[in-house]
Amino acid sequence: MKFYISQLVAFLRVKKAVRNLKMLGGFLLVLVVMIVVFSVLFHVIMEWEGRKYSWITGFYWTLTVMSTLGFGDITFHSDFGRLFSILVLMSGMIFLLMLMPFTLIQFFYAPWVEAQSAARTPRQLPPDTTGHVILTNYDPVAHALINKLKQYGYSYALVVKDLSEAQRLHDLGFNIVLGEPDLPDTYEGLNIRQAAMVVATGDDVINTNIAFTVRELSPKVPIITTATTSAAEDILKLAGSSHVVRLGRLMGQSLARRTIGGDAGAHVIGHFDQLLIAEATAAGTPLIGKTLAETRLREMVGLNVLGVWERGRYATAGAQTRLSPNTVLVLAGSAEQIRNYNELFCIYHQALAPVLIIGGGRVGRATGKALAERGVEFRIIEREAEHIPTVGADRYLLGDAADLEILQKAGLKEAPAIIITSHDDDISIYLTIFCRRLRPDIQIISRATHERNVSTLHRAGADFVMSYASMGANIIFNLLKRSDILMLAEGLNVFRMKTPPALAGKSLVETNLRQTTGCNVVAINENSHFEINPNPQLPLPEQSEIVLIGSLEAEQEFFRRYGGDLS
Repeated sequence: MKFYISQLVAFLRVKKAVRNLKMLGGFLLVLVVMIVVFSVLFHVIMEWEGRKYSWITGFYWTLTVMSTLGFGDITFHSDFGRLFSILVLMSGMIFLLMLMPFTLIQFFYAPWVEAQSAARTPRQLPPDTTGHVILTNYDPVAHALINKLKQYGYSYALVVKDLSEAQRLHDLGFNIVLGEPDLPDTYEGLNIRQAAMVVATGDDVINTNIAFTVRELSPKVPIITTATTSAAEDILKLAGSSHVVRLGRLMGQSLARRTIGGDAGAHVIGHFDQLLIAEATAAGTPLIGKTLAETRLREMVGLNVLGVWERGRYATAGAQTRLSPNTVLVLAGSAEQIRNYNELFCIYHQALAPVLIIGGGRVGRATGKALAERGVEFRIIEREAEHIPTVGADRYLLGDAADLEILQKAGLKEAPAIIITSHDDDISIYLTIFCRRLRPDIQIISRATHERNVSTLHRAGADFVMSYASMGANIIFNLLKRSDILMLAEGLNVFRMKTPPALAGKSLVETNLRQTTGCNVVAINENSHFEINPNPQLPLPEQSEIVLIGSLEAEQEFFRRYGGDLS
C-alpha cells in the first residue's frame, strides 16, 4: 500500500500529470451532468406517457441504455420516447465506449505507466556519492570504458536525456541518470564536486558545451573530452577541458606503428616512471626464425622482451618463443636501451612500394601522416571525392576499394601492407576477406569500431586489429591519474604494487612468476631507486615496489596467488 501511495505522490508532483488529471476530471464532470439531465428527461417523458418511476429507476434506466446493456424491463411507448432512447444510446456509445477509454488511457493510465518507468531511471545520485566517473554520451568508447571501470571497482553514472533510451540502458544493467547533459542542474544532482572525472565523447560542439557547463560548477574536477580537429581541440581547452583526446589521430598513429614498411625500429607506446614500453615488428629483420634465447637481445642492448603479439593475440615471451614475420615484440627498458635497439634494427626491411590505406577519413589521413613521418610511402584509396584534399592529392586514388581494378591500380601486387580504416566494421570485414584472398602474403591491419568485431576481423584474415573503443577507453582510464596501473592495449596492463611477503627475499628465478602467473617483473623501486629489468638472480628487497606487466587474466592470477596491496 505504501508503494502505491509513494507512486501516487511522485505522480502528482509532475505538472503534466496534474494537468492530465484536471482534464480527466472535467470529462467525468460532463458525463455526470449528462447522466443527471437524461434522468430528469426520463421522468418528464414518462409522466407525459402517464407513468411514474422513482429517481433511482431513472438513473438505472439512463445507465443501462448509455452502457448499451439495455435490459428492456423499462421502455417508452411513444415515438418521442423512443427517439429520446436513441439519443441516450448514441450519447452513451460515444462517451462511455469511445471517449472514456481513450481519455482514461491518454490522461491517466499512460502518464501513470510513464511515471512508473521514469521512477526506474533516477535523476540524481545519492548525496554521499563520491569518487565516481560521469559519462555524458553512450557510444562504443563509453561502453568499453564502463567495462574497465567495473573491473577496477570504480563507480560511474551515465547521463542519458531520452527516457526510452535511459530505460533500455537501465534494463541492460547500466547505472543511468536521466537528465540533459548540458544543464547545470543535471551535474548538481550528480555531485559534480565529488566526482573523479567527467568524460564527454560526443561531437565537438556538444563536448564544448558540456566542458564549459561543468567547469563553471567545479574548477577542479578533471574533464576529458574527445575532439576531431585541432581547432576543436583548442576550443575545448578554452572551454575548460583538462585533457582533449583526438582518437582519430591516435588510432592512425597506432595503425602506422604496426605496419611493415620503413624501418624496424622500436616505437614507444607507454611509460611508467623511467620505464619505457615499446613495440617493434620482427618482419624483415634477422630475428625471424630465431628463439628469444638465440637473439640475445638482453645481452646486446639490455632490453627485456616481455611478450609478443601474434595476429592480435598477446602471449608472454619465453626463452623458446620463436619469432615469425607476423611477430610484434613488446619491449621494456630505459630510453638508452631503446636507442641501442634502434641503432641495430632501424636499417632493416625498407619497403619501396607504398603501403595501401583504405579510407581517407580522419583515421586514414592520420595514418598517412604517421607513415610519412617514418619515411614510408603510402597511397590512400577514397571513394568520396570531397574527402580528397587539394594538397597531397597525388597520394590519393578516387574509387571503391572493393573494386579489383582500383586495388590493382593502387599497387596491391607490390604493397607490403594494407591498412583498412573504415568506421563501418561490416565493410572492414568484407575488405579484409577480399584483400586476403587477393594477396595471401600481404600484411593486413584493420581498425575495429566495436570490441565485439575484433575476433571476427582476425578470423577474416587481419594480421592485427586495433579496437577504436578499447584504445579510447584505455587512454581515458589512464587519465584517471592512477599511479598503480597503465593500460597499454586491449588485454595488456602494466601495474605496480608493494612486494608481497611471499616473494620478498626470493629471486625472480626462484619465484618463476612468468610460468606460474603469466606476469613479468620489469622494474623494482627501492628507496626511490628505480631499477629497470632487474637481475633475475638477485633477491627481491622486502621494503620495495615491483612493476609487472601481463594480461588481465595474468594480473588476476598474480593477486590470487600472492595478494598484496596496490601502491
